[in-house]
Amino acid sequence: MSETTSTLLYCRCAYAQVVPSGVKNEVLQRLCDAGVSFETVSDLCEMAAHRDPRLKSIAQCGKLKIAACYPRAVKGLFQQAGSPLPEDTEILNMRSQTATEIVESMLG
Repeated sequence: MSETTSTLLYCRCAYAQVVPSGVKNEVLQRLCDAGVSFETVSDLCEMAAHRDPRLKSIAQCGKLKIAACYPRAVKGLFQQAGSPLPEDTEILNMRSQTATEIVESMLG
């Protein structure tokens, strides 16, 4: 096991519907099946638009891995909400990566 455990965040991307549903459903199912602790949010875009205070607590949680969409977009959402992500945050793109790639990286 690694020295520093990462906080895992899964974005359902519920409103834009730009992430293939097969990928996001498989990622969610495999995270549940793995029995790991992870945070899930309905939609990071909506949270940023409403400047949801949970974004600040997420950004401050330490080592972080996020399954969402394009890394540049995710970083921009947190920045827009006044809660920039740490440099070492790993953002996995459910729009362009396979569910297997994402889950292996999140659990690895």
